[in-house]
Amino acid sequence: MTTPTTPTTPTTQRAQPDLLYSEEEEALRAAVRDLLADHCDPAAVIARTESGAPYDREAWKALAEGMGLAGLLVPEARGGQGATHREAAVVLEELGRSVAPVPYLTSAVVATEALLACDADDLLSELASGRRIGALAVALNVAPGGAYRTVRVAGGSLHGELTGIADAAAADVLLVPAEDGGLYAVDAGAVTVTAQVSLDLTRPVAKVVLDAAAGRRIGDAAPAVRRALRAGAGLLASEQLGLAEWSLTETVRYLKERKQFNRPVGGFQSLKHRLAQLWVETVSTRAAARNAADALATGSADADVAVALAQSYAAPVAVHAAEEALQLHASIGMTWEHPAHLYLKRAKADSIAYGTAGTHREALAALVDLQAP
Repeated sequence: MTTPTTPTTPTTQRAQPDLLYSEEEEALRAAVRDLLADHCDPAAVIARTESGAPYDREAWKALAEGMGLAGLLVPEARGGQGATHREAAVVLEELGRSVAPVPYLTSAVVATEALLACDADDLLSELASGRRIGALAVALNVAPGGAYRTVRVAGGSLHGELTGIADAAAADVLLVPAEDGGLYAVDAGAVTVTAQVSLDLTRPVAKVVLDAAAGRRIGDAAPAVRRALRAGAGLLASEQLGLAEWSLTETVRYLKERKQFNRPVGGFQSLKHRLAQLWVETVSTRAAARNAADALATGSADADVAVALAQSYAAPVAVHAAEEALQLHASIGMTWEHPAHLYLKRAKADSIAYGTAGTHREALAALVDLQAP
């Protein structure tokens, strides 16, 4: 005898995020890592920070034009590669691992995302090809949905001063939000860019002064800026992951080689515990960063949650990993010749980029309706 069953109504389940790397993504990683090994070895990056030309134009040309990576987020129909945030995240992991002085995050991610929300396919294709570099004229510390400064529109031209603009010195075109609610494309030659003191010498910030600068309105600022900053915050977690992985890997390698009392320093239990804790934090950061990249790539309804979660976790881990690398390398880690200081400076600067961890925790609490005690 069969037991009657109650009919059920089919339910639609959201696909689970894919946190694993595909074969294509691993191949992309290997290609980018090989390229950066040729262009951005630690000694070369340190030497560049001491010069008056912090950006590695040759590395950028190889990445953007040679490999087509500047257009990963741009659909093929609009002049790009038609890839997703997942592939861009892999590139950023490797750039973080090398603290490469190239404007990839600011141009190929943030400025590109702003243009994707606007009607400026000509400019978008130029950024996608790598022929021009773009920068969103919003201070680096502004979080998605946060308030930002705008400029005045008077007599058909733009007037105002903006500070803390990352990679403005490298940009050929600036995307400037104005008081009238528009986003304007402004050629770099029409503004005055003055370098500001930057903790991270591989991603300098600058002051931008617009004095009757000509600009072309390309769309509405609010949705474009929010989209751009959300993508920037979400994929910044992948750069922070690369920073943390380099810090952990190099520290383990050093502690295996460095000897004290005729035994490797890494054999001491207290150091093992510190490295084990750092490994757990780094692995967890990878999960959070991959989740954010996948959510952005698939247009998930949980993308805001994924981005806030990734940034609230990844920023402190990157700083902790860089601090441990500096301390556990002992005296050599305190020298200018060793690259540990580059990673600590980038990690500290990243910790306030596109919103602090605290800002993202507050946003996350609101998104999931978690009330403060």
